[in-house]
Amino acid sequence: MEKNFPIYELTINEEDNVGVNFISIVDRPAIEKGWHVFNGTKHRFEIGDKEKRIVSGAAMIANMPIYRRDNSRGEYFVMFKADTIRKIVEKYFRNKFTSNVNMNHANVTDGVYVIESMLIDKARGIETPKGYDELPDGSWFVSMKIDNNDVWENFVKTGTLTGFSVEGTFIEEHLTDSSSQTIKKLIDIFIQN
Repeated sequence: MEKNFPIYELTINEEDNVGVNFISIVDRPAIEKGWHVFNGTKHRFEIGDKEKRIVSGAAMIANMPIYRRDNSRGEYFVMFKADTIRKIVEKYFRNKFTSNVNMNHANVTDGVYVIESMLIDKARGIETPKGYDELPDGSWFVSMKIDNNDVWENFVKTGTLTGFSVEGTFIEEHLTDSSSQTIKKLIDIFIQN
C-alpha cells in the first residue's frame, strides 16, 4: 500500500521572531549536500585550503523537499521557496546573526562565523561557484571562517562535520499530500538538475 506524505512549505514574516537564528555545522546536512568536493566524489568532505580555514557550501536549497519524521506527525516533507529564502537571509543579516553557529544543533561554537553569503540568481549573474553541484535560483550559499582550533582540528579536518544546516522557527503551511513514489520522483528530478 502506497503511503502519502504531507508536504509543508516553511515561511516567515517580518513581525514575529521567526526565521533562521543559527547556522549549524553538522555531520549529516538535511539538504544532503556537503561542503566543497575537490576530487569529484559526491558527499565526501575535503578541505579546500587548509591555511585559510574556510568551508563553503549550500545552506538552503530552493524548492527542495526535505524529509522529516517526528512523534506527532510521523513522516513528512518540508520545503522553502526561493522568495522565502531571500526573506530569511535578509532577516538573518539584519539581526546580525553571522556569528550564531553551533555544532549538530547543540553546542554553540565561538570562533566560527559567516564571511560570505550569496543568493543564487542567474538573472543577476550570481551563479553557483565553480566546482559545486549546480543550485537552483533562490538557494543560499555561504562560506564560514573556522578560527576555533578545536572545531578545525577535531571536527572539520577529520571530516566529522560535513555541511551546513539552518536552525530557526518557521511558519508551516500545508501544501499537499504526496505519495512516497511522487516524492522520490521529485527528489530524482532535483538531483539530476
